[in-house]
Order: sequence, then C-alpha cells, then structure tokens
Amino acid sequence: MSCPFLREQPIAEGARVIRRVFRIQRILRDRQDPLAQRDSVLIERYRFSREGIIYLTNLLDPHVKSTTHRSRALTTAQTVCIALRYFASGTFLYTCGDAENVGKSAVCRAIRKVYLALKHFLGVFVVFPSHLRPQVVKQGFLAIAGFPNVIGTIDCTHIAIKAPPGPTEGDFVNRKGGHSINVQMVCDSMCHITNVEAKWPGSVHDSRIFRESGLCTSFERGAYDGILLGDRGYACRQYFMTPFPDPNPGPQTRYNAALARTRARIEMTFGQLKERFQCLKRLRVAPDRACDIIVACAVLHNIATIRRERTPVVEVQPDDDLQPVHLDQPSGRAARDRIVQHNFA
Repeated sequence: MSCPFLREQPIAEGARVIRRVFRIQRILRDRQDPLAQRDSVLIERYRFSREGIIYLTNLLDPHVKSTTHRSRALTTAQTVCIALRYFASGTFLYTCGDAENVGKSAVCRAIRKVYLALKHFLGVFVVFPSHLRPQVVKQGFLAIAGFPNVIGTIDCTHIAIKAPPGPTEGDFVNRKGGHSINVQMVCDSMCHITNVEAKWPGSVHDSRIFRESGLCTSFERGAYDGILLGDRGYACRQYFMTPFPDPNPGPQTRYNAALARTRARIEMTFGQLKERFQCLKRLRVAPDRACDIIVACAVLHNIATIRRERTPVVEVQPDDDLQPVHLDQPSGRAARDRIVQHNFA
C-alpha cells in the first residue's frame, strides 16, 4: 500500500538501494584493430592477407554490420576476423573470444552472422562447371593425364561432428563408427569447388547422394557437354566415368591410371580445404549449423583460390575404402570402352 507522505513507494526505493549495492560496473574492453598486423601474421591467424580481409569486409558488410554504435559494437572487420579465426583454428569459442578480446556470446553471434552471409554468395562463387568456359576446363583436365572431355571430378568427404541428441543420432554414424556429415563436392583442374552438397548424414552412401542431387538431374537431362570422373563407389554412366574393377593389362590399365591421376584433383581440393579451415576436422555444433559452416568454408576456399591467397601445405588424404558399385549402366560401359579405344589403345 502506498504512503501519502512519500513521493515513491518504499518497496521501489528499497530495490534501488539493493541495486546500487550489487551493481556490477560495465567494462568496455579495448579491442585492437585486427588489420594492424603484418601480412604473415594475418595469414597465419585468418588464412587471408590484408587485401583479402578488406575484400571480405566490403563484400559482407551489408549482411553483418551492426545496427547500433552503442557499447563499442563490433565493426564489420572485427566480426569477419572473429569468424575467420574460428574457421581457421576450429578451437573453442571462448578461446577465440580471449584471442580477439570479446566475450563468448559475441563470438557465437559473429560466427553465425558471417556463415549465414557467406551462404548468400554460394551461387556467385560456386558455379558448375566453372567460372571459366567449358572448353578451358576440359583443356585443364586433359593436360593432367590425357583424359578427354572432363568437366569435373567428384567425390565425398566426411566432416566429423559431435553426436547430435535425439532419435536421428544413428543416422549420422558412418561406416567407421563416428558421427559425421557426408559432403559431396566437385572441382575443376585448378581446385575450384564447382558444386557442393552438404546436407546428408554420415550413414548415407556416396552414390545415393549423387543420384538424388540436382547435378545428377541436370546431367540426365543433357544440360552439360562433358563427363565427370569418380571412384569405384559410383556407378558408371554415360556422363560419369569410373575405373575398371579388374583392368586387363594394356589400355584398361592405362585408362585407370589416367583416371586416378586426373581424379586426384578432388582429393587435393579436400586437403586444401581442411588444411586451410581446421574447423572442418571436427565441428562441435548441431548438424544444421555444421552444414552451413561447411558451405561457408567452400565459398571462402573459392574466394581464396581466385584471389591467389597462400595455399596451405596439404597432407596426403587417405583413400576411402568404399564398397564398389556394380550397377554400371550399359551406356556407361559402352562410353568407357569408347574412351579406352580412342585414347588409351
């Protein structure tokens, strides 16, 4: 009940007294300019040079800039660098926050802003068959080992994730017993990623991912003039060449050797991608966010490759021991035999 002799209620005045006693003083951290470092330091921390970071800042500014300037809000450059540091290191959020002098929640928001912004540019930087003319792409592959009419090499790679909760947890267990996202990618002869499918759990076979992809539908409709190269985990089709399971000495053996040398470009691309962005060695996030981060790293990889950023030293990727697929289409076997006869006989 209010008192007629007091302007304010006693309860409200008591609350103010308690708040004043237990008030925590706000501390505004002094954040350094992330670009005030040497190029060698920037590349080590963020995988991009100063010019590359400025390019990304200008590109992503409309999508990630803060709507307020209160409380020393993060600039676009700081937001981009926080996300790049996480992608490059794959460390815990609080570790990135300590390095950039921001809180863990601010790091989480910055990373989410950046990878969602990069998804908007997927159709700009990841284009099949390439940013170049198809004939240039074919000549690039032909120069590797003499394999004709190739417009892309395809394979899948597993990106480890933490075990997701819920009834779908078993879907993400791959054949090695770990939890992962099975990601399909296609690249050209210069290790540009030209197609990415990052939405399938680790238990799904590579061949099923391709069969249900939009890329397969486009090839079935005859949208592209050229062929893909894959390993024995895929079925041989008219537009999709795979190795002979038991090659005879001579032309078939030479064909398999040329296919293996040419298809090695996708393994090199996986190696560069995972070495450049260490977070892809294991993502401690939910599967839907992991898929978004994978797509964002693919976009960043292409930007770095196009801009000729420093290429990381690539570790040799172990071959996936997939069960061979013996459902080769007759048209695929006939096309493979023609390639052998005309180019490797």
